[in-house]
Amino acid sequence: MTKPAGLPIIVLPYVKTYELTTPAPAEKRKCSALTRENKLLTTIVAALLCAIGIVIPMFCPKIVIGPASFTLASHVPVFLAMFISPGVAAAVALGTTLGFFAAGFPLVVVLRALSHIVFALIGSFWLKKQPQVLAFYGGAVGFGLLTGVVHAACEVLVVTFFFFGDQLSKASYTSGYFVTVLLLVGVGGLVHSMVDYSISLTVWKPLGRTARFPVSVKNVLALGGKTHSEA
Repeated sequence: MTKPAGLPIIVLPYVKTYELTTPAPAEKRKCSALTRENKLLTTIVAALLCAIGIVIPMFCPKIVIGPASFTLASHVPVFLAMFISPGVAAAVALGTTLGFFAAGFPLVVVLRALSHIVFALIGSFWLKKQPQVLAFYGGAVGFGLLTGVVHAACEVLVVTFFFFGDQLSKASYTSGYFVTVLLLVGVGGLVHSMVDYSISLTVWKPLGRTARFPVSVKNVLALGGKTHSEA
């Protein structure tokens, strides 16, 4: 059959269609239950870390020199919380502040503890975006140093406010700003932060890869420069 003369040929384009599917009700219920379980486990761990952060200042060995105080492992709960998520890190930083307040520390020490929320949030958001930074030696050391500097700097700012407001002991002014604030609080705080950070890495090694809820960091540096996934 021939087409009539003078009539144009119209070519219709081929359009591929897709069938939209929705998850089955059973899958929805399973995902919802898993989400609720993860939230519950995360909340429980956050509460445990807060409790540990409150107890540590009360019972762990401590050295108090003027406005500077060094309590063994006092930062460990905060570092562990950083490995989990920013929300947990913020909650535990506030919880440890309550611990220092309940232990009867001077106001300057309590506010120093409150300043931990700054380095805790910075470090936790960093790990959320780049969790692999703790899987090799250079990254792990660099992370500890940078967060330690931020940690110490925030505490120095707090103590500086008290120092120039004439709210510290007479011995603090006898030693002067350089020794009392920059050396004891600044340098001493950095060393203290690195010690507690090292303890936290050791504690997190067996916990991170076995956690049954979402965490920012799974594998951390192990002895010999290997992660758990490589060992």
